Amino acid sequence: MAHPLIWIDEDKQPETALARPIPFVLKTAGETMLALGQTGTLDNGPLCNLADRIAEFFDKQTEGPDVLVGALPFDSSETGHLIQPERVLRVQGKHDIAAIPGLGDRAPLRSAAAKILSVDPYPAPADFADAVGAALDLLNTPGAALRKVVLSRSLKVTANRDFAVTDLMRRLSVDESVTVFATPLPVRTHRPRSLIGATPELLLEKRGGHIASHPLAGSARRHKDAQQDRDAANALLGSEKDRREHEMVVESILDVLAPYCIDLSTPDGTGLRATASMWHLGTRIVGRLKDASLSSVYFAALLHPTPAVCGLPRRLAHDQIVSLEQHSREFYAGAVGWCDSAGDGRWYVSIRCAEVDGDQARLYAGAGIVPGSTPEGELAETSAKFRAMLDAFGIDGSKFGV
Repeated sequence: MAHPLIWIDEDKQPETALARPIPFVLKTAGETMLALGQTGTLDNGPLCNLADRIAEFFDKQTEGPDVLVGALPFDSSETGHLIQPERVLRVQGKHDIAAIPGLGDRAPLRSAAAKILSVDPYPAPADFADAVGAALDLLNTPGAALRKVVLSRSLKVTANRDFAVTDLMRRLSVDESVTVFATPLPVRTHRPRSLIGATPELLLEKRGGHIASHPLAGSARRHKDAQQDRDAANALLGSEKDRREHEMVVESILDVLAPYCIDLSTPDGTGLRATASMWHLGTRIVGRLKDASLSSVYFAALLHPTPAVCGLPRRLAHDQIVSLEQHSREFYAGAVGWCDSAGDGRWYVSIRCAEVDGDQARLYAGAGIVPGSTPEGELAETSAKFRAMLDAFGIDGSKFGV
């Protein structure tokens, strides 16, 4: 039996806590999708047969909305966490995410009152730099098969009280250039566990016979000074190293999707994609399918993990991640989204995110390592990528050596 998804009322002690459903939230610039409650859970299994398992689920599940929502893990051999909600609400246009009926009244805006007790990097910055150096040794070896590897690091944040998920999402929603999400994760204790983030990257969208992807790779920190910010953007756009890294990702996605498409193109070419804290190189990919019956999760499983979060070749890069990283990514650098019984759906890469578990949170950030990278540069890039989530938690990263 699936564990119930619960929201603990922060005004009560655990033994008298009021259990409330944790919502799934996906907020784009023009729409918020809110999925409440749970009527069913997809059975466990690897991503390679995800589409078949979802089709079987919808064949058997005759009640409730014909949609599954949730998260897919980074490691495709591990199982995702997809649930069928009791009801789905879509709110159009600009709005205060905390004012949505069914969400805003579930968690008062209290996280600002939470006192941050500690921010502990894992691995330590010096250890992350050493891992980058080890990866560069492999990449620069003559005849090396490894072309790129993405390494990440994390920050464990501890507060004096539980974080309010709604407050975190409200702060993240200030940046309308990203997709804000919150999705329940498998319960470990009496407390609910969620993955919350503000991702700029679309993994895969499918509507009928049309598909789209918008990979990002190559990044630069934004600056408050307008001229300095423009200089950073122009430097990124002209960077041979970053453009090479980006082209690897785009070519890989095109290669995977091309056999399934009547036509496939990058109509806008490669350009700059801006969030409140970062510049990225991005390329929008669009296509028309030969077989519109293939589902969004079929393609999401084919693409994931892309070279933007793993590397090239995929298996070799994955092996190096396991060897060099000192933490489990779990659902970081996976995907969050939804799919329906017709096969339509939308999936975003779960980056710029944090796993929230009561009064603790683990934040993640990663950087793509290619020939030409430096340990100092990749450490600085991950520090910049932490900024969006640190701001949401009200943390001054400089005070904690981030």
